[in-house]
Amino acid sequence: MAARDPRTVGARIEALLEELGGIADPTVRDKAEEVARLLVELYGTGLERVVAALHAAGPPGEEILGALTGDELVGSLLMLHGLHPRDVETRVRQALDQVRPYLGSHSGGVELLGVDAQGVVRLRLEGSCSGCPSSTLTVRLAIEQAIEEAAPEVTRVEVEGGDRRAGPRTAADPTRPPDRSWTPLDLPDLPAGTVTAREIGNVPLVLCRLATGWYAYRNGCPGCGSTLGEATLAGEVLTCPGCGRRYDTRLAGRSVDGQDLHLDPIPLLAEGGTARVALPQTVTGARP
Repeated sequence: MAARDPRTVGARIEALLEELGGIADPTVRDKAEEVARLLVELYGTGLERVVAALHAAGPPGEEILGALTGDELVGSLLMLHGLHPRDVETRVRQALDQVRPYLGSHSGGVELLGVDAQGVVRLRLEGSCSGCPSSTLTVRLAIEQAIEEAAPEVTRVEVEGGDRRAGPRTAADPTRPPDRSWTPLDLPDLPAGTVTAREIGNVPLVLCRLATGWYAYRNGCPGCGSTLGEATLAGEVLTCPGCGRRYDTRLAGRSVDGQDLHLDPIPLLAEGGTARVALPQTVTGARP
């Protein structure tokens, strides 16, 4: 039997649970919810015994448990049942380590200031990503997603250096960060210097392949509104086919012509042969 993607299975379970909550007959609804609850408890009890046996086995068992916690699915199940051997701060640090390469693409970094007893994580953004509203948004999305997956018990993430202050104008510049959802993305096998336009979840994107990896932006020039599927990419500089304005794709799409313009970056995380983009739930298309 072919393995199913855990994210797909998880989404299906959530949908089914929502359907159960909508059953009109309260007796049937209560029984269905009890079945789901008992199954979770049963599997949790089984996992608890596995973890206890590994602890009892000494160093070899601890090594196996450490390897299991590195698996995304197993680690999430251990967290669900309160069995994960690593504390919250350790998991938050590991999550930040995973996104540091992405932060580097925005010439920035992040410092963990602490995790308090209420589950509030305090961070400080470092480098240029702390001074650009568009870059700050995309960096925060990547950080918060990584922390949410690694430590779901975190109640809030507070970021210093992430204030929304005056900055370059973007093609879409809302007064507050839009809600976003992470969507799987199949990246084409293309050489560095390639630009390709894609539409994911009704959101028009332009994907830029640099030597250092892929970068995603909303498909629209903030200067003239032209789409960027036919733009040229020389090194890290993307040139609009409509007006000739140039943008640094590695540094969050900022103008290299000294203008108050900025591409709208879309968070893209590529890891383990898979990729995801954080799509805004409400966007405005490029001007014709």
